[in-house]
Amino acid sequence: MQEQSIYTTGEFSKRANVSVRTIRYYDDKGLLKPTIIKESGYRYYTDSDFLKLQKILVLKRLGFSLDEILCISHKDNDSGVVKESFELQLKLIREKIAELKQIEQCILEVSQTITEKPETDWKKMISLIHLVSMEETLAKQYQNSANIEARIELHRRFSENTERWYQWIYRNLPIHSGMKILEVGCGNGQLWKDNLDSLPKDIHIILSDVSSGMLRSAKNNVQGSEAVFSFNCFDFNEIPHEDESFDLVIANHSLFYAKDREKTLKEIHRVLKKGGLLCCSTYGKQHMKEIELLAKEFDDRIALSEVKLYDIFGLDNGTAELAHIFNNVQIYRYEDSLRITESQPLLDYIYSCHGNQMEYIGKQQDRFEKFILNKIGTKGLRITKDAGIFLCVK
Repeated sequence: MQEQSIYTTGEFSKRANVSVRTIRYYDDKGLLKPTIIKESGYRYYTDSDFLKLQKILVLKRLGFSLDEILCISHKDNDSGVVKESFELQLKLIREKIAELKQIEQCILEVSQTITEKPETDWKKMISLIHLVSMEETLAKQYQNSANIEARIELHRRFSENTERWYQWIYRNLPIHSGMKILEVGCGNGQLWKDNLDSLPKDIHIILSDVSSGMLRSAKNNVQGSEAVFSFNCFDFNEIPHEDESFDLVIANHSLFYAKDREKTLKEIHRVLKKGGLLCCSTYGKQHMKEIELLAKEFDDRIALSEVKLYDIFGLDNGTAELAHIFNNVQIYRYEDSLRITESQPLLDYIYSCHGNQMEYIGKQQDRFEKFILNKIGTKGLRITKDAGIFLCVK
């Protein structure tokens, strides 16, 4: 293995063509700590630190905040970090290219229409304005996708129920040949990825999400079954399909995000055929409670979620709301728990939460990770799971 060179802060900044002030700022933020810190306080960087700096600069160029980069880079000392880092950057750049190509195509269509017709096609103009103004930032798209993957990985690795969550949901759905299905808020399409082998061939499934980035992830996850699926980007408050179009509508962990849930449920009711079924999944109040308590034990200011989603729409309070619109509402709980024996997947899960955890963990990541490792110990941690589905008949 080639011996690495050692650089002072000034030498390092000069070779990287970045100001000393910037290097010191990244050091202070915890993004780029020098490999060597002498007792005298002198700080020295090595060749491997150029890789970390390159990653910071690429992510910053793609629109990520420094706090978001800190969250993404929390595993940068793990083995395999170089390959993983470049794969991440390549994925993000491809996402940006896809996003820009979509905008380019829309501009070309509007331009062509204006050239061919003297009057402006306002429908196309409005669609272009909507695309440019409503398209998510790449950072948000990536974070949404990464957060979902962190949650799935924790459950995949440590669930004690051998029948996985998405397999259990699929088994409880009356899916058969000839059906037309809509999933709203499909995320990365994991439900279908886990059940591709069970799908009837003559079935049509429309996957929808408000995030075009998530739809691209979903499309990648169902590669090889494109004939079964189509994809549509829209907000489920206004579903762009005719009355009584679908046999089954699925809303997996998404109804608590609805801006106007009553309107969303009425829209779902409208597009369902008579006798059609809505399947919506959500959490109960006990779900993953031990992880929240663990984070608060480290610092009682930490809240892993700004709001408790199960309080908005959960297993304990959702029946009455659904029964107001649907004829028959049944609740089914998924029996499971986690036995976590490794720290990194748990850390990834905690970092993925939509709370204030990074504000208080931030510069204390090393201490926090040791804290979690000690809590897991040799026996592991048992975590309560409280999730399930409502099946609602029109």
